[in-house]
Amino acid sequence: MGDAEIIPIGTRGKPGRGTGSVKPSSSARSLATRTAKKPVARSGDVPEGTSERPVERPEERRGDVAGARMPEPRQPAVEPPAPTPTEPPTTRDHRHPTPGIPAVDWMAGFTNAAVEVFGDNWEPRLAAFLAFLRRRLTGDYTVDEYGFDAEITQRFFMTAIRPVAEKWFRIEVRGTENIPADGGALVVSNHSGTIPIDGLMTMVTVHDHAHRFLRPLGADLVFRLPVVSEIARKGGVTLACNEDAERMLRGGEIVGVWPEGFKGIGKPYSERYKLQRFGRGGFVSAAIRTGVPIIPTSVVGAEEIYPLVGNIPSLARLLGIPYIPITPFFPLLGPLGLVPLPSKWIIEFGEPIRTDVYDAGAAEDPMLVFNVTDQVRETIQQTLYSLLIQRQSVFG
Repeated sequence: MGDAEIIPIGTRGKPGRGTGSVKPSSSARSLATRTAKKPVARSGDVPEGTSERPVERPEERRGDVAGARMPEPRQPAVEPPAPTPTEPPTTRDHRHPTPGIPAVDWMAGFTNAAVEVFGDNWEPRLAAFLAFLRRRLTGDYTVDEYGFDAEITQRFFMTAIRPVAEKWFRIEVRGTENIPADGGALVVSNHSGTIPIDGLMTMVTVHDHAHRFLRPLGADLVFRLPVVSEIARKGGVTLACNEDAERMLRGGEIVGVWPEGFKGIGKPYSERYKLQRFGRGGFVSAAIRTGVPIIPTSVVGAEEIYPLVGNIPSLARLLGIPYIPITPFFPLLGPLGLVPLPSKWIIEFGEPIRTDVYDAGAAEDPMLVFNVTDQVRETIQQTLYSLLIQRQSVFG
């Protein structure tokens, strides 16, 4: 059989050609239906409906029976690769002992912030601030019989007012040597500015240059306002009456009074630096009874911070206030119009007028009281004229 020619079945005597038809014969189809399953599509098979016949490999022809192919040998199963070793899950014991920001960074940030707020010498300043808070929270502080809180005034009120006096109004102070270092005294000043800012500036000036607290005498309106009254009491303001004024003067306090009252701060800009009537001279009677000196004080610069050009008297009476000011910027600019203009200020404390030379009953003499009152008023008026001549410009 080595040289015999093998003719496959169904080739009609034609070796290697079959029936010559693309489709298999009916016998092959019936045989495939009974014995063979649906072949699995393999790479390289030609989809049905194409004209190109696949190229048969020699090994695929071996063992073919009636045109059917033998199933390919099953490939050995490939074992999956061994899993790579992974890190064990993190537990509480494996975490960092102090997660988040380290305590060292917290301390460094706190130290830098303290240096920025309190300066290089921050530790004693911070300790003083904490002690201040402890005293305020526990009520371990002193308030006198008038409601004056010296600690809060010095630490808060004076600190808040000082930049305005030094940087905005650039106040030039003269005659602080006329303010006594101890004992009572009565500071009498002109009043101007539409809003009584001149009183605050005089307070911070006396505190910073004479190192004493000025105790102003305020009008009734100040103590009728809900928030302002409490702040005024703590800042040292007392109701303007002879009884309280005399008690403070006898107690060695420096008392401030502005005899013009609302007539002074509410006068129009055309009458600037012209003193109004000083009332009935009640401040002179208090000074004579207590024997303290009167220090005439002149303030230049306050008239220009809110130039008063008009008033609304009907609305002011309805609201129960002395006047409603109209300035070039208020109420036209709204709240922005309440910002004072940065005029140049000069505050001069004149030579004291002694009252201890009078007898005890001199305070009951109306002619004497009138003469002393007129002397104080003329001294302040003449000083104002002199300072206006010396001042080169309003904002210079």
